[in-house]
Amino acid sequence: MTEGTTSAAAEGDTLTRLEQEGEIAADYLEGLLDIADLDGDIDMDVEADRAAVSIISDASSRDLQKLVGRDGEVLEALQELTRLAVHRETGDRSRLMLDIAGYRAKKREELSELGAKAAAEVKSSGEPVKMKPMTPFERKVVHDAVKAAGLRSESEGEEPQRFVVVLPA
Repeated sequence: MTEGTTSAAAEGDTLTRLEQEGEIAADYLEGLLDIADLDGDIDMDVEADRAAVSIISDASSRDLQKLVGRDGEVLEALQELTRLAVHRETGDRSRLMLDIAGYRAKKREELSELGAKAAAEVKSSGEPVKMKPMTPFERKVVHDAVKAAGLRSESEGEEPQRFVVVLPA
């Protein structure tokens, strides 16, 4: 086998593994929706080398908001439970991302804007900017936005008070 063939095979194996994670997660979440008597459709994808599963609904997303909770707390817990279900089936740690009723997608847009604004502030002032404490998901989105703006950032502090510091170039 050539090097190109080996890497293509590895990519195929990774994609297959991530699709399997998505299917296991979807089965788990469908069972959860049935138990909770909630309507929702499951959408699976692979994004940035991780399985992405979304619960969406044509009806009022009010019922699904219960699964998001205040500031996404219930969503975070459900994501961890879903990752544990995948781990139980595969034996591998999962980095699966769960979105419910578009909550994470909307949050990602808001955080990208926040990261870009912080980067602009650092560029104009030349001084580091400390942001409010965030979840790991939120920090990752901000780090990506800062990197896209051509600056660097670091996370500081201890959970749950861990925050991003945007640094001058």
